[in-house]
Amino acid sequence: MSASPTHLLYDEESSRKIETINSTADVRAQRAAVMDMLALQPGEHVLDVGCGPGFLAADMLPAVAPDGMVVGVDISGSMIAMARDRLAGAGIEGHATFIEGDATALPFDAGRFDAATSTQVIEYLADPAAGIAELYRVLRPGGRMVLLDTDWSTMLWHSSDEARMRRVLATWDEHCPHKHLPRILAPMLRASGFEVTQQRAIAFFNPTLTNDTYSHGAIELIASYVPGKLGVTAEEASEWAAELRLLGAQGRYFFTITRFLFLAVKPS
Repeated sequence: MSASPTHLLYDEESSRKIETINSTADVRAQRAAVMDMLALQPGEHVLDVGCGPGFLAADMLPAVAPDGMVVGVDISGSMIAMARDRLAGAGIEGHATFIEGDATALPFDAGRFDAATSTQVIEYLADPAAGIAELYRVLRPGGRMVLLDTDWSTMLWHSSDEARMRRVLATWDEHCPHKHLPRILAPMLRASGFEVTQQRAIAFFNPTLTNDTYSHGAIELIASYVPGKLGVTAEEASEWAAELRLLGAQGRYFFTITRFLFLAVKPS
């Protein structure tokens, strides 16, 4: 996964914003959906590509205990450090490890894992098919994986200034090179040799704005990303964020976004 001037750069500051978003009730429910679809068993070895700050790895570790293994990979050193800190003291010695690495060049032998997952990664790769091919390679025959990606056109916010909202969201779209990937992800998986056995949509719906909602953190992330891009000024980004907070305080808030899960199996 390579970065460009328009892509998010996961330095320590942006990594902390992502960590905050991943701690919300919306994303906790998302992880529960991933865990349900992945259906891990004790003793399995599972790979988390794009492990981020380690929340999902922390959920997976008890599911594969006592003899299983969780391996997390992320391109961001800041994210890897957070994941290691999150699981420190959880008895992970020999059962969980985190590696800085590239989703399109995984440092593992073929057939190494029973299961794999990748959340919000494939849509950011310059070559999504290359990332899917690597996941196929490192899974054993009969192994399975869950991919989760977002169609960013499903992000909807109420605003009294629709023109400004369109400008901000069009600018935010630049952060993701494949912003509509879920629409074609199932055929891509099949072309790579996988059997797609389940597909599911999950929506984050925030009719109120609280610290425990996905959109609360998204406001902060987007407002820090868009200034200076496609003509959006820092003042405009600040006004955009302030209006959303005001709507939340007035009880006039509305936000929703949809993410898509795919369960794919490598044929035996």
